[in-house]
Amino acid sequence: MEQRLEWLQIDSLDLEARGVGRSENGKVVFVANALPGERVQARIHRSKRNWESGEAVAWASTASSRVTPRCPHFGVCGGCSMQHVDPAAQLAFKQRILEDDFWHLSRLKPQLLLRPIAGPNWGYRTRARLTVRLVVKKGGVLVGFHEKGSSYVADMRSCAVLPRAVSDLLLPLRELIAGLSRPERAPQIELAMGDRVTVLVLRHLEPLTDADRQRLRDFGQQHGVQWWLQPKGPDSVAPLDPDAEPLSYALPEFGIVMPFRPTDFTQVNPQINRVMVARALRLLGARRTDRVIDWFCGLGNFTLPIATQARQVLGVEGSATLVARALDNALHNDLQDKVVFTARNLFEMDADDLKAYGEADLWLVDPPRDGALALCKALAEAVNGPLGAPGEEETRAAGEASAAPKPVAPPVVPAVAPFKPPRRIVYVSCNPATLARDAGLLVHQAGYTLRAAGVMNMFPHTAHVESMAVFERD
Repeated sequence: MEQRLEWLQIDSLDLEARGVGRSENGKVVFVANALPGERVQARIHRSKRNWESGEAVAWASTASSRVTPRCPHFGVCGGCSMQHVDPAAQLAFKQRILEDDFWHLSRLKPQLLLRPIAGPNWGYRTRARLTVRLVVKKGGVLVGFHEKGSSYVADMRSCAVLPRAVSDLLLPLRELIAGLSRPERAPQIELAMGDRVTVLVLRHLEPLTDADRQRLRDFGQQHGVQWWLQPKGPDSVAPLDPDAEPLSYALPEFGIVMPFRPTDFTQVNPQINRVMVARALRLLGARRTDRVIDWFCGLGNFTLPIATQARQVLGVEGSATLVARALDNALHNDLQDKVVFTARNLFEMDADDLKAYGEADLWLVDPPRDGALALCKALAEAVNGPLGAPGEEETRAAGEASAAPKPVAPPVVPAVAPFKPPRRIVYVSCNPATLARDAGLLVHQAGYTLRAAGVMNMFPHTAHVESMAVFERD
């Protein structure tokens, strides 16, 4: 389409941190680098039937929340989308998204808004996946995040959200990879940091030579990092030198140390993770007599701290590999008598499956972005019986109207003790939309009340919303 310029009043932000306004023709317009309260001149470069998108090129007024981005690559690199927004305003924006999703998707309002959890705004990211690309036109190898909305690699010389020691490696890593025998066959470096160890995982599509391996060892010794190698899929990841010190992170409030492998899922922000675990356990309120189920338990990030407070904890996780790792962590922390771990596909659950795990006093739920729909539906059905599919009542009513009623004997219902649902659920979410959807099931179908909810700034300067909600049954 032919580009045009148009002045717009920006009213809100979307989930990609773009300003949202309306054009003269009434269409919604998404404007990059525009903030609520600003009047901007936007260059419109894409137009659809119901919306348009563009970027701000001039400002008649600027928002009080606008700040100067710290990173010189902001706007080009796709790693951050909100460095131009004051961190306090970022939290307010994320809280508003959570509240809006609760209301618009499930007609719910938390009885209490939890104080947002914030931490370091810079140098916080201890997990990252860096793309490596040999680009002759740009003078050699690039190492960094993708450019915004592109498959190209940003020409990064530093990164403000990576720890300073890692940011300082971006240029040395270019030189290192360029010196390998097949630099064009090393497409990725994955960062994993523990409390004491920094690991770089090199994905290589061709076998490394002895000289390559020695270059990696020399680089690791010089810069204080471990190299792990990934010649094939994730299961092929192994340390370059097998006697390397293992990765781990601590949860000091609970006396827990969590060993992990660089490909295991751990939170990117260890400071926020410690505060998040502590808050979740305070809200859960486990007693010494309680049995607790931790759904989507992973390595045991919540399971093991809960085990220091409760009678017993069952951790359920979809990955058998993570279950084995979680059990190792229980042994490492001498909690094997308090926890049980099991592998289960939690996206395929029904009420009978749920009942087979036994009743629990408390639940902690920490699903991936897809949420815990099957689990929440299974709970509602365990409490109330099968939930009708959408439109089922209308279909049955139409059928009854078209046929004469026939007398039938009442069904014989066996005497079965009713299922006792947990008295409290703490739900940790990385997607407010799926949290709101699942909250609708818990409240409207399973009889819970949404007592409290709030956000955590796990990913400062991005539009990613991490949150926590508490549900209780009277």
